[in-house]
Amino acid sequence: MGLHKLARELEETARQTAEMVDGITASLLVLGDTSIDCTTARSTAIRQIVVALQMQDRIEQRCRNMAEAARRMAELPEGSDAQANEAVWSSLTLDELRDESLSGIAARTNSGEVEFF
Repeated sequence: MGLHKLARELEETARQTAEMVDGITASLLVLGDTSIDCTTARSTAIRQIVVALQMQDRIEQRCRNMAEAARRMAELPEGSDAQANEAVWSSLTLDELRDESLSGIAARTNSGEVEFF
C-alpha cells in the first residue's frame, strides 16, 4: 500500500506541476495579447504568476513530504504491515497526503480556479 500511494502522489504532483506551467504560459499569452489593455494585461498576468508561484510552493511541500514518507518506509522492518505504512502517511503535514479522499481533488473540480491540492 505504501509504495502504491507514493506512486499515486508522485503522479498527482506531476499533474500539479503541469498545471503550474500552464498557468505561467497563460500569463505570458495574456502579456503578449495586443487586444487587451496594457494595464489589464499586466494585472491579470501578475495574478496568474502569483498563483503559479503559490502552486510551486505547495508542490515543493508535497515533494518534501513524499521524500520523508519514502525515507520512513525504507526504515520500516521487513514485512511491515499496512498499518505501519499508513502510520507513515498519517504523520505528514499536508492533509492531502494524510487523507486519501483529498489526494488529487483539484483534478476532480472544475471551478475555473487553480486549486493547490
